[in-house]
Amino acid sequence: MLWVDEYRPKELNDITYHKEGGRKLAELVKSGDFPHLLIYGPEGAGKRTRIHCLLKELYGSGADTVQLVSRNFQTVSGKKLDITCVSSNYHIELTPSDVGIYDRVVVQEIIKQAAETFNLEMVAQKPFKVVVLMEADNLTKDAQHTLRRTMEKYAGSCKLILCCQSVTKVIDPLRSRCMVIRVPAPSDNDISDALKRVVSKEQINVRDRMIEQIVEKSNGNMRRALLLLESTHNQYSAILDTQKVAVPEWEEYLKETAQLMIRTQNPDTLLKVRQRMYEMLCRCIPTEVLFVRLLDELLPNCEAKIRGEVIAAAAKFEHSHNLGSKDIYHLDAFVATFMHIYATNRAGQ
Repeated sequence: MLWVDEYRPKELNDITYHKEGGRKLAELVKSGDFPHLLIYGPEGAGKRTRIHCLLKELYGSGADTVQLVSRNFQTVSGKKLDITCVSSNYHIELTPSDVGIYDRVVVQEIIKQAAETFNLEMVAQKPFKVVVLMEADNLTKDAQHTLRRTMEKYAGSCKLILCCQSVTKVIDPLRSRCMVIRVPAPSDNDISDALKRVVSKEQINVRDRMIEQIVEKSNGNMRRALLLLESTHNQYSAILDTQKVAVPEWEEYLKETAQLMIRTQNPDTLLKVRQRMYEMLCRCIPTEVLFVRLLDELLPNCEAKIRGEVIAAAAKFEHSHNLGSKDIYHLDAFVATFMHIYATNRAGQ
């Protein structure tokens, strides 16, 4: 088992940072009037961990007895949909955006089924089941409007927990029907303390300099920090002090791709970059992540006067990607646009 899973807090009292938020969630369970929730925050802040702890607070150990199931749905036009869910007797967790524009069908049917199915274990049963919808900010507008109507219809027997990174893409009527809870990113000290606890429990020798390196490269992402610690330990299997942190290969590959775009701007480079993007997409690196990380690598090499134009181009094509279907087209368009901006600026010097 990965350390990030092995040392994940199991109860709200075990959460070591942003403790006040954990206490408020515990009070919410005890109040007896449990609302729909919208939990948001940056990647690796601990949103899913808090949701799982909350479910255990609601239902006890039964919420931990889960199975991976495949649910089948059919659209009005006859198209068959398959989606993988994590399910217990008390809750179901899924990512409706996995089925793209057909997420409305999944949302409607899942909530209806959950609301109409009684729990198998009556001990400590709440009068409702919980449906956890991950990546709620990626739901289509149709799905969000359907969700708004469905959650009102089954409010007594089914509670929703929506999880996302940003609430800006969640429609106002949906937000207004939920208690909105923000989970901020952990501080550097929070991440450092968590790493030191894992190091102590694993009884491995990691110096403070290595901890500082990992914290710096984690970018406020607790999950990433723990994965970097474990991968670096597995790579060197010795005292960790001044060695290089073992970052994922695709990140190094992306850095090389950015440098390729900076060095030369011509059709041959565009083809090489396209091939590299294909390779990363084939390894299931999300397109949104590629946009953000590529921009992070390019901006330090740009003069101040063109940075705004480069950021605007990245935003434009990242948005068009959300509306389209072929990821490579939008990445390609951004790469070509950046190379044009960069070459034009250099020629004018």
